[in-house]
Amino acid sequence: MPAVGEQAPSFSLPDTEGAVHEPGGAPATVVVFTCNHCPYALAWHERLMGVARDFAHRGVRMLAINPNDAQRYPRDSPQVMAARVREGDFDGVPYLRDESQEVARSYDAKTTPDVFLLDATGTLRYRGAPDADYDDPALEAEFVRAALEAVLGGREPDPAETKPVGCSIKWRG
Repeated sequence: MPAVGEQAPSFSLPDTEGAVHEPGGAPATVVVFTCNHCPYALAWHERLMGVARDFAHRGVRMLAINPNDAQRYPRDSPQVMAARVREGDFDGVPYLRDESQEVARSYDAKTTPDVFLLDATGTLRYRGAPDADYDDPALEAEFVRAALEAVLGGREPDPAETKPVGCSIKWRG
């Protein structure tokens, strides 16, 4: 598991159209492990898309990754992922499939959602929950927003880590 302040693992994953994406090439990249069925991921989804919209003009990228076992959880299949993208649920954010689950393991992702903020050098600067309460949309993913403001301003995020909250990653047997 990369610790805050260490280099995050690199990866290349396909989106729902087959285009491959990887972190980097931006002043900051938000990597979010998420899925289609978890009530926590769904509750925080629009707030995270709001972060992507609000910070896009500053060059920030967001990559959403679904690592869940689609055999046991068919709602996390590539077909359902593609349908959500077609319906506009991801608002220009690439929705990536981690079929092997290797990327989730390399990040030691625990939950959906689990947020990782990388700076321009690929160093992990924040890891954890979007905000303090999945059930309070007024919080607007304030942990991620504050961490982005800090990183873009050349400062260390405070807090740099919070406990991820959500459904456990659905690992293959």
